[in-house]
Amino acid sequence: MDMTGKTVMITGASRGIGAEAARVFAQAGANVALLARGQSEIADLAGEIGPKALAIPCNVARYSEMAAAVEATQETFGTVDVLVNNAGVIEPISHLASADPDGWGDVIDINLKGVFNGMRAVLPVMKEAGGGSVLTISSGAAHGPIEAWSHYCASKAAVHMLTRCLDGEERSHGIRAIGLSPGTVATQMQREIKASGINPVSQLDWEVHIPPDWPARALLWMCRPEADEWCGQEISLRDDAIRRKVGLI
Repeated sequence: MDMTGKTVMITGASRGIGAEAARVFAQAGANVALLARGQSEIADLAGEIGPKALAIPCNVARYSEMAAAVEATQETFGTVDVLVNNAGVIEPISHLASADPDGWGDVIDINLKGVFNGMRAVLPVMKEAGGGSVLTISSGAAHGPIEAWSHYCASKAAVHMLTRCLDGEERSHGIRAIGLSPGTVATQMQREIKASGINPVSQLDWEVHIPPDWPARALLWMCRPEADEWCGQEISLRDDAIRRKVGLI
């Protein structure tokens, strides 16, 4: 898909799915705004991509920083056509009875409030421009409990509902809100899960995890009109039919 002239803002762009999404969208011709707390990582990635990339240090859990990032992206590229809500964490993995309340809350701040902050910050810009796409990384954890992941499951379930709410309120204004459930991906998060040794996910062989460029390529495909039928819903990369549409098999 040709994204020339379009601008894509990606949270959690310092590594994993976010970094690969930046590369995929840039290769498709888009301008990419790279948001993350890891300043050196996004600076290096912006240097790799070139003048179409803008590195913006940002903590998505703080609305003021997210709003400032949107403003900086507008000033540099003129528009924000796509928001990829990718930033997310899973540590500290812990059972409810022993969970640290502050650590549990930090995950909610990033995984849930961070997604809301991104949506809230870009909506006025997108609506003024006549529309845009808000693509959010979901998870199978949104739909079923997983041992020691209460914070992650709760945040992803809430994010799934945020996508549905956004679609219900803003579809008529040209906003395309779609979730992507990628399955297990070979990223640093999976290394943290593996190290925890808790629940069946931590026992999976590394070879079963998909490479991070698969969800990145799916996100690019989700910008096509062909994905409109999933607005307000969630696309699963576990579905072979979706993998074929994206060109992964």
